Amino acid sequence: MTIETGDTVSLEYVGRLTDGTTFDTSRQDVAEEEGLAEAQPDRDYEPLAVEVGAGTVIEGLDEGLVGMEVGDEESIEIPPEKAYGEPRDDLVQEHDPEQLREVLGGEPEEGMYVQTQQGGLGEIVHADDDVVRIDFNHELAGETLVFDIEILDAN
Repeated sequence: MTIETGDTVSLEYVGRLTDGTTFDTSRQDVAEEEGLAEAQPDRDYEPLAVEVGAGTVIEGLDEGLVGMEVGDEESIEIPPEKAYGEPRDDLVQEHDPEQLREVLGGEPEEGMYVQTQQGGLGEIVHADDDVVRIDFNHELAGETLVFDIEILDAN
């Protein structure tokens, strides 16, 4: 069966950057090998179920699944514009250090992550007495991604 838009697919995947760094996987053995399991000890590593074309995964992966078949193993290279986009300056926001101290209950420091009330995650990229800059770009913005995919099932 050739996978088409609207099909539900079960797949295993390993997501890497073009330099070979693994950033995500559905495979327990790969997660342990790459140190990802240590960073996310409560995560269950299991096949991913995707409704093709529903927008539940990044655009390039969604598109790459079309035409594959059960049993196929392929590498799909996804440019930034079909993944998490290019980094945007408007997603780096300046905040008052005093207000952040109150919210954080401590001193804002470069490298810390903060979460907005809406669920957005940002990294503090600059902190001094005058201003704190928080980068809300996705951590993979600007990156070309490579997904090694194995199609387990489709219907």
